[in-house]
Amino acid sequence: MPGYSDRDRGRDRGYSSGPPRFGGSRGGPPQGKKFGNPGDRLRKKHWNLDELPKFEKNFYQEHPDVARRTAQEVEHYRRSKEITVKGRDGPKPIVKFHEANFPNYVMDVISKQNWTDPTPIQAQGWPVALSGKDMVGIAQTGSGKTLSYLLPGIVHINHQPFLERGDGPICLVLAPTRELAQQVQQVAAEYGKASRLKSTCIYGGAPKGPQIRDLERGVEICIATPGRLIDFLEVGKTNLRRCTYLVLDEADRMLDMGFEPQIRKIVDQIRPDRQTLMWSATWPKEVRQLAEDFLKDYVQINVGALQLSANHNILQIVDVCNDGEKEDKLMRLLEEIMSEKENKTIIFVETKKRCDDLTRRMRRDGWPAMGIHGDKSQQERDWVLNEFKYGKAPILIATDVASRGLDVEDVKFVINYDYPNNSEDYIHRIGRTARSQKTGTAYTFFTPNNMKQAHDLVSVLREANQAINPKLIQMAEDRGGKSNWSFQGWSRWRV
Repeated sequence: MPGYSDRDRGRDRGYSSGPPRFGGSRGGPPQGKKFGNPGDRLRKKHWNLDELPKFEKNFYQEHPDVARRTAQEVEHYRRSKEITVKGRDGPKPIVKFHEANFPNYVMDVISKQNWTDPTPIQAQGWPVALSGKDMVGIAQTGSGKTLSYLLPGIVHINHQPFLERGDGPICLVLAPTRELAQQVQQVAAEYGKASRLKSTCIYGGAPKGPQIRDLERGVEICIATPGRLIDFLEVGKTNLRRCTYLVLDEADRMLDMGFEPQIRKIVDQIRPDRQTLMWSATWPKEVRQLAEDFLKDYVQINVGALQLSANHNILQIVDVCNDGEKEDKLMRLLEEIMSEKENKTIIFVETKKRCDDLTRRMRRDGWPAMGIHGDKSQQERDWVLNEFKYGKAPILIATDVASRGLDVEDVKFVINYDYPNNSEDYIHRIGRTARSQKTGTAYTFFTPNNMKQAHDLVSVLREANQAINPKLIQMAEDRGGKSNWSFQGWSRWRV
């Protein structure tokens, strides 16, 4: 296949054997000293592009079928899939897997999946990523974005020189949570196996030893949460000298979680002529600023409505109630759900304490429920997720730690016991159901305390053509005229 005929990472591109093997504190900062903020020991690198080894990043060969497609046909396809493309020289989408001109070692793995067509984000994202362009992809969770960046990343790696002793990763994926990082690493391991690429997952809350050993042995792909990666960079356990393919996955979530300073310190360690791909479910101004700072002449791909929108395969039901009613309503709802054949359910709550309290109460009453939140050990979280994934405990009670990156295909119901702080998190929570073109149902308890979110929620429901509770509409309208809602006025909305 043109551009992929050989696995040519071994060609000499002017790389030296590099500095001595990293590890320990030799030549690095004193390891016993603690600094106030993560990344304080890292210094911004000043890159001289003339002295850096050259590398390839454009591997895209347009398939003849794609080349023959007219502008009208391209426009019709994009419109039918709700794809919007911004930026210069955005390539035409591919509509069949073979049109991506992936090498055989990638196509062999794809063919085993028995998929029919690429998802919209893959159809438009693969030609952009394979062309070596920087890109922003905005799409719902569960839309196939992980393969949108991993498969071009594997092709990119296979065209670089082999790793030398002491080299860090070639492809770095930054992710907001360990659950998402682990999910991405599973996909990277499956698809990288055919070309003998090694990958590892770096995250906090787990022993450092095995992660350090992976890095010291050498990995082409590193999937990391920002905090743990900063730790390893500061003490010299890895480096980003060889990183030429950078992915920021769920950038909006990373910013929500306060990772922006760490992300900036990490990116300062990577050569500026790298290829950068940013992925986000939403496009707020903070994410736009990050894109402007990190990406050059990028192509932006939106899949779905440009405004905040939920997966249309989800039935959204909002119950307007007061806080004291929620527990009884939950129990009645679960009695209905558990009588269904498919009943895997996630219940989202606001705090760790409420997660533990509700889990204890439900188990005491005989419900097969388990809880997960950020204070649980990684071993316990993995065990709980495994029990839920394989149906041994069909009810999972979770804080927002599980709202993204939770890779369970057959979640049928999501219940928002507590409404989240913003509408973006609502979208991500309910996106745990109806994955991969399946359908699902989201129930939400909405109280006077959530009043400031009413207008946004009405907009999301309207965009998805959902029936809207008249009490919610009333609340959104009253919010426009009043800043405070008195509980006396609430009685006319009660069920």
